[in-house]
Parts: sequence; C-alpha cells; structure tokens
Amino acid sequence: MGYIEKNLMQGEHIRYHTKLHWIVFASPIFLIVIGLVFVFSMHSDAPAALGIFSSFFLVGILLGVLRFIAYKSSEFAVTNKRVLIKVGFIRRHSLELLLQKVEGIGVDQGIVGRIFGYGTIIVTGTGGTKEPFKNIENPLEFRKQVQQSISP
Repeated sequence: MGYIEKNLMQGEHIRYHTKLHWIVFASPIFLIVIGLVFVFSMHSDAPAALGIFSSFFLVGILLGVLRFIAYKSSEFAVTNKRVLIKVGFIRRHSLELLLQKVEGIGVDQGIVGRIFGYGTIIVTGTGGTKEPFKNIENPLEFRKQVQQSISP
C-alpha cells in the first residue's frame, strides 16, 4: 500500500494513477554503457585510463540506484476529490490539493518528451502557487483526468 492509498479520505477513490517515466534511467544507462565500452576496448597497457573509464561505470550504477529509489517512491494521482502527488523517499515533497482549489494543470513537453510520452506538469492552485513535477509519464492524460474531475 502506497502513500496515496494510505492518505485517502473517507469516500475518496483514485480515478487516475501514474508514475515517473522510464526516461529517468537514461543518463545512468548512458554512463554505464560508456564505461563498459571503454573498459572492454582498452588495452591492458593503459591501467590509468582503465580506472578513469571504470569510474563512468561506477557513477552510472550509483546514479541508477538513486534514480530507482526516486522512481519507486514517487506517486501521482487524481481522485474524485483531490490531486495527490508525492515525490521522494528520505526527503519527501508532497502536494495534496482539493480539486476546487486547482486553477490549472500546465504541461511542458519538449520534442523528445512528446516522442517518448513524458513531460513536466505544473500544478497551479488558488493563490498563485505553482508546483512543477518533472519526468511524469503521460502528462497530457494526467491533465485530462484533472480537468474531467473538476468539470461535472
């Protein structure tokens, strides 16, 4: 049971649930691949270079573990009463906004984001608060679900 399920109010149910996009793993994978390519293409007479390029691999692994924790600990949902967002494991950032208080949901997608189906959502609440959340899977569907929940 995740954060969102634990924090539902009485009579509240989830209408849409999403997560971070797999693109968050792109840079760790890139670093790991670069490290492996250089390590396997190096000659044994260059031990210093071998150490430098193997560090690409190790940094990629560490970054991958950190991104995996962020991926597993981030939740985004629209219920019949609220927008609920929780990001982070140790340092948690959450947003729980009643649907009546939502002024808008903005979506920012670049070309690569449109191709792969990810982007940034910007939740704007009454009073001018703007909360951006990056690398959301299918942000247009998230916005659509919020709009359908607000409209009768």
